[in-house]
Amino acid sequence: MRKWNPLCQFSFPYHVPGGWRCGIRRYRPFDTPFVTPPVVLGISAFYHDSAACLVRGGEVVAAAQEERFSRVKGDSSFPARAAAWCLEYADLRADELDAVAYYEKPLLRFDRIVETFLARAPRGLASFRHGGPRWTRERLRIPQIIREGLGGYAGPLLFAEHHESHAASAFLPSPFEEAAILTLDGVGEWATATIGVGWGGDVEILRELHWPDSLGLLYSACTYHCGFAVNSGEYKLMGLAPYGSPRFVDTLLREVVTLRDDGSFRLNQRCFNYLDGLTMTSRRFDDLFGGPPREADAPVTTREMDLARSVQVVAEEIVLRMARTAQAITGANTLCLAGGVALNAVANGRVAREGPFERLWIQPAAGDAGGAVGAALLAAHRGLGVPRVAAANDGMSGALLGPEWSTNQLGEALHRLGAFAERLDDAALIACCADALAAGGAVGWFDGRMEFGPRALGARSILADPRDAMMPRTLNQKVKFREGFRPFAPSVLGERAGEFFELTDESPYMLVVAPLREAQRRVPPSLGKDAGSSDRLTQARSTVPAVTHLDYTARVQTVTPARSPRFHALLTAFESRTGIPMLINTSFNVRGEPIVCTPEDAYACFMQTGLDLLAMPPFVLRKVAQPHHDDAARWHRPMGRD
Repeated sequence: MRKWNPLCQFSFPYHVPGGWRCGIRRYRPFDTPFVTPPVVLGISAFYHDSAACLVRGGEVVAAAQEERFSRVKGDSSFPARAAAWCLEYADLRADELDAVAYYEKPLLRFDRIVETFLARAPRGLASFRHGGPRWTRERLRIPQIIREGLGGYAGPLLFAEHHESHAASAFLPSPFEEAAILTLDGVGEWATATIGVGWGGDVEILRELHWPDSLGLLYSACTYHCGFAVNSGEYKLMGLAPYGSPRFVDTLLREVVTLRDDGSFRLNQRCFNYLDGLTMTSRRFDDLFGGPPREADAPVTTREMDLARSVQVVAEEIVLRMARTAQAITGANTLCLAGGVALNAVANGRVAREGPFERLWIQPAAGDAGGAVGAALLAAHRGLGVPRVAAANDGMSGALLGPEWSTNQLGEALHRLGAFAERLDDAALIACCADALAAGGAVGWFDGRMEFGPRALGARSILADPRDAMMPRTLNQKVKFREGFRPFAPSVLGERAGEFFELTDESPYMLVVAPLREAQRRVPPSLGKDAGSSDRLTQARSTVPAVTHLDYTARVQTVTPARSPRFHALLTAFESRTGIPMLINTSFNVRGEPIVCTPEDAYACFMQTGLDLLAMPPFVLRKVAQPHHDDAARWHRPMGRD
């Protein structure tokens, strides 16, 4: 067995309240050079969005989330299926791995939970009784669970700190030789945000913000108060924000958040209940913001819209201040972002436009799933001494790191399903889809390797015409089965993006919101005071109204032939028919379900929704040609909940 070393030993003042903390981490150098490229499996699990990632010789080879295989949205269980697929893809057995790396340190997290309970006792008894047994039954046995889940794996098992994993996932796959790093989420072991620096093949954490002061938890608390699910509904809150007024900003900054110039802050815990109870907000929060949390099935009111807008404004200000502090501390001119808050594309857009950095790179799986990538890369570069070479674009392969199916496998699956499919060459398939899209059809697009992370990027996507102002209503009601206020994003030819959007750089992972250029904007007609959010969403306020937010912005994905050749060709074909070099691109799923993974998932979603066409190159399936396509009872799908 090759010699190995633990990832790090830490020396950090974990229990000093308030502000950024400084600390020192000491690392042992690797012991033995490797003759063959080391192979590491990274694991994130047991909180939400469990995932596995395989790294060979410092290269991310495969990565997938457990939810795509289990079909349980946000699945937090041990990623047995995802790990098995990663090993199968690389033609490896678990006993051939050089190391397995886990994305956090369970004992440190348990230390925080116990210390929080003791500090708040007896008030936190209900919360501790709810979570304590699970810790003793499951999470304190994580090393054993990992080994058993990998079929009795007996090799080295390495543990990184949660935010180190985020930092590593942000910097190590980035295209930068060195960069500042900013990570923000709910909480890891103790840290809720960090400022660090990356150079060569390593990262160093320079500052930490600690529990219970957390931007992620503040945003989740407002998500909860607006009636959406915590850890999955935050993107809904971001989508709701443009409909509201920032009338609660002063209340938030006066009563809830004490914000400092350097971006650090304190949360007034009297407004929250996550330390003591099983809810996010307290009665004091109710009093400040107009009543108790909205019931999940109740109509969304002006109050929820205004709270969403207000916390979004506060979040953007915090992220901007933290970014400026990161630049001041590190002196770097590039920034890498990760952690769940880094999925807030509106805040990312402001950092890109207003921050002090020349370039920005964001981990496409910025949430906990990406922790598997960070842990694996940290183990490879720091733990096993693999040299790092910064990739020209980045090391995430366009986030296309999941399973794919050969033509024979697709054909066999469609035969088993009893589906009727036409087999076309590439040019004919692209022409068929472009014609359908230009005619107002909705197309399911299932092509190549599945995306890793929450965004559909042209591999498991639903596509439609962005020129149609009514298309968002159609997609929300008849395809996605979700709330009418939910916006849609554009995928645009990279070489044409600058004609439509004010972008400072490419945006391959749909993680930056950018303003539309003035030449593309239109003044919509006035609506009455009783107009709802859906009416406002369907106003023609630009040349591409279906992807234009109320504030004349859009969450943009730029597409290049190097990353996605067939998707780029489809966009080009649509442009030749319409003059518009973009399409609506939303994830290939319905509300409450993960993005489709297999051909069977894609066909079921196709038949259960209002999609007109399903493209699975080299096959095209038309809804009207499918058996039982007109049997509403067979295929009807009610709106789900998530």
